[in-house]
Amino acid sequence: KSHGDSVTQTAGLVTLVEGAPMILNCTYQTIYSVFTLWYIQYLDKAPQLLLKSATENQKTENQGFHATLVKKENSFHLQKTAVQTSDSAVYYCAVRDT
Repeated sequence: KSHGDSVTQTAGLVTLVEGAPMILNCTYQTIYSVFTLWYIQYLDKAPQLLLKSATENQKTENQGFHATLVKKENSFHLQKTAVQTSDSAVYYCAVRDT
């Protein structure tokens, strides 16, 4: 949190069947922030950037994950068509200025 920014994301443990689709919701309120981001943290590892966007309605993709920034809804939902066991991790949504 900074400059009055706040982020709300899917909370708690999400259990999925391998091969099933996944969506993790992220909504935010911000005054100054430019970038909306998803980080992934694997067990015993530091968080690493997964997706970043500042562009309205542009699909951003990485490692089979994708998200589209919808500014009118203040949303940046993380999706994957078919999850794998290797996707087991902690996911963080964040907003950031320059």
